Amino acid sequence: MKEFGKSKIERPALVLLELRSIARGVRVCDEVLKKAEVQLLDARSLCPGKYMVLFAGPVGPVEESFKQGVEMGADLMVDELFLPNADLQIIPAMEACAVTPPVDALAVFETFTVASVILAADAAVKATPTYIIEMRLANGLGGKSYFTLTGALADVQSAMDAAKRAIEHLGALVAVEIIPRPHADLIRKVV
Repeated sequence: MKEFGKSKIERPALVLLELRSIARGVRVCDEVLKKAEVQLLDARSLCPGKYMVLFAGPVGPVEESFKQGVEMGADLMVDELFLPNADLQIIPAMEACAVTPPVDALAVFETFTVASVILAADAAVKATPTYIIEMRLANGLGGKSYFTLTGALADVQSAMDAAKRAIEHLGALVAVEIIPRPHADLIRKVV
């Protein structure tokens, strides 16, 4: 658990289900929500013609709903991710409401899949004292995803190494760029 002020917050479990059928995706979404008490974070169509269901909550209920979703998705599943104990920065970054410190170095980590970017971002912030600025999940990106991250240059470089290691077995990395001391105009656009 991480402490924020006086309250302790547990790390949530996080699930992503990606299907090649929009119709089945909507049905899977309904079934996972009925299976256990989970929080729906996002459910929508993706390019090209896929459907994503993203939910979180305590590990036990999330795992129950995950199993139900995978079973319901069956042969129409494209990708799946069950991430117990996700870093507390992941969900706010997906919702574009992360609190960002001053930007020393900026990294942009781009992948071919939604699941791989979540895994990479989680590994990056767990490995180093860095902060996710934003995470974009395939919306208007042709199915690709990316996250931006900041921190001290050495920490950002280590975070990107950890992120690469976390997904190297998937072959999903598109590109990684690290920008030391980014221009103020760029920071205003990215933060």
